[in-house]
This record gives sequence, structure tokens and C-alpha cells, in this order.
Amino acid sequence: MRTLTMLGTGCAMVTRCYNTCFMIKLEDGDLFLTDAGGGNGILRQLELAEADYDKLHYMFVTHGHTDHILGVIWVIRRIADLMNKGKYHGQFHIYCHDVVRDMLVTMVNLTLKKKDAAQLGQGIILHEIKDGERVEFLGLKLTAFDILSTKAKQYGYALEFADGMRLCCLGDEPYNEHSELYAKEADWLLSEAFCLYRDREIFNPYEKNHSTVKEAGEIAQRLGVKNLLLYHTEDKTIATRKEAYTAEAQAYYSGNIWVPDDLEACQI
Repeated sequence: MRTLTMLGTGCAMVTRCYNTCFMIKLEDGDLFLTDAGGGNGILRQLELAEADYDKLHYMFVTHGHTDHILGVIWVIRRIADLMNKGKYHGQFHIYCHDVVRDMLVTMVNLTLKKKDAAQLGQGIILHEIKDGERVEFLGLKLTAFDILSTKAKQYGYALEFADGMRLCCLGDEPYNEHSELYAKEADWLLSEAFCLYRDREIFNPYEKNHSTVKEAGEIAQRLGVKNLLLYHTEDKTIATRKEAYTAEAQAYYSGNIWVPDDLEACQI
């Protein structure tokens, strides 16, 4: 069974859930991680998700905001420590654009012990990926694309599985038409939805360069995707988030909708 586990579902400043990041588990147990949240809470989330580090060899980092990249340092530290103790087999590959690569190199060298930092370029490999570039690993075909962020440089990706199923991660900013090539008619569309449209004057998503559930639903309908996953949300309405977000999305989108809580998994 192939599953997607949302390790975190919240935006940058949440306190009632973890920052948005997720893990895909393939049929043979191999793991693929996207982003890592904003701190060492990623280690707890991976533990609760029963992630086997020896099966985690590939990762994608979308951009350099604190709520996405700081957790990566803790993942690197954990895997480097396992490598140095002979408890991790093979290499750990991180795909990212040039800005994220430079940030990770700097942070690793400034913050990690020398023997852990020494694994960078040895057991832990940073791969710079460019807009439109395709890479293949674990039987997957990943195509990275620039979402043309107005803030920090950010990449999303389209992921094609061996059986032809297609998943598109749009990142955490409003949809840009540049992404249509990768998102159109995807089996799964992963989209940020900062808050309900009805709550836009409370949470001010547009001022933060985010969108609402309404826009996410409209885009998913226009793109003709089969399943819509909503994440990177505010956490003040978390008790009613699943039901309320689903209901609003259904007003604009006729496909399947998933509004996950942290650590919730779904078969894909």
C-alpha cells in the first residue's frame, strides 16, 4: 500500500499543530520526505509516524522560509549521526534549488558538529535542481518547477509514480498559471489554503500572499484534478477545520477533498 502522511499541516506561526511537511511511503517501505517544518519537532513527527530512517533516502525542499527549512537541519543532523554510528546504509539525497542549497550548506557548517557536517557531500548529497528539470529515483519521476513566488524563491513539483498516478505539490503560495503544465488533470493536487474565504478579513491571507479554501477549490475544478489536499492553514479554527474547510471547498470543486490533521495518512 502506498500512503501519504501529513507530518504537519499548519502555516508558519501555528502552535496547535506542526508546520506543513509530508512523507510518502511506497509499497516497498521506501520513504520520500517533502520539507521538514520549522524545528526539531520534525523528529517527533517522524517518530510518531513510525518512519524508518534507513528507508529515508530522498527529500525535496521547496524553499528557505523558516517553517520549511529549519527542520531539514535536524533531519540532516539525525541522519549524519546515524551514519557516523554505522546505523544508516546508503546515501541521503536532498533535491532543492540553488538558494536552499546555499542556505543548507551555511546552516550545517555553522550549527552542526564537525563530524556530522563532514557528511555533507559524502553520505548526504545536496542536488541543485532547476526549473523544469526531471530527476528519477525509487521508480518515481519528479519534475521541479518554479512557482514564481513574489517572496522567497520557491519550487513545487510534479511526481509521477510507476503506475502512472500523478501528484502535484504547488508549494505554499497562491497558484500561478506557470504551474498549469504540471498540475492540470493531476490525480492529487496539494494546495495551500490559509483560511476560509468567509474568514478572510480575520486572517488576512492576501496580505500574507496566501489564498483561501475558495480559491483552492476553484483552481482544482478548473484544472480538472481528481483529489484536492488542503494544507498550510491557520490553526485558530483547528477544532472545526476539517469539516468547515471541506464544506467550503465542496461549493467550488466537485472532486474528492482531503483536509488532514497532523499525522493523518491517506492511501494514494
